[in-house]
Amino acid sequence: MLSFDRVVQRFGTRDVLDGVTFSVARGERVALVGPSGAGKTTLFRLAYGAFAPTAGVVLVDGEEPGALRGARLRALRSKIAVIFQSHGLVDQLSAGANVIAGTFGRRTTWDAVRSIVAPHRDEREEARAALAHVGLADRLGDRVFELSGGQRQRVAVARAIVQRASLVLADEPAASLDPDLGRDVVELLLRDARERNATLLCTLHQLELTAGFDRVIAVRDGRIVERRDLVEAAAR
Repeated sequence: MLSFDRVVQRFGTRDVLDGVTFSVARGERVALVGPSGAGKTTLFRLAYGAFAPTAGVVLVDGEEPGALRGARLRALRSKIAVIFQSHGLVDQLSAGANVIAGTFGRRTTWDAVRSIVAPHRDEREEARAALAHVGLADRLGDRVFELSGGQRQRVAVARAIVQRASLVLADEPAASLDPDLGRDVVELLLRDARERNATLLCTLHQLELTAGFDRVIAVRDGRIVERRDLVEAAAR
């Protein structure tokens, strides 16, 4: 589903990624660990096609996102759900409207606007069901700015659920949450991936949150770390 082959990413004179090679199988759930500045978020941006790598090849479902433009890039991105550290929600919209935004990849521009301004009953029910999945069924009409940090993160997970993406990229979903909330959010992501047989790549700081994943990959100083003792060191 996702592969990096000898990927180098250079910003100015600094190599953020230095020959990274790894792959994630379809339906696999992989945790990516490492300290801040290790290159984890850059890997996500490459997978989403924010830019092309300086060298090497990135493939998502057999295509190079960094080489695509226009409709082909939009089609590929419709298969990818991204959960950002900052949630990526619109604070002035309701939780339900933010969840409905996860369906935009299946809609025309005008239909996307209509679904936010005047959602159909089935669209509201889909959003409600996704919010129920993350324990927020009663917050459908609440504005996002009224929600706590943990609730906002769960709205972001619900938005990923309705997107029905085959690849979910979760960038530090437990960051800035207390340990119990962080564990709940990661467990929600794992449960959704298992139920839909979706591929999940999740960046984490806390090694204790990786227990439910199929595999743990560590990144340190822009390189993949292989040995378990070094994985633990890279996470610190």
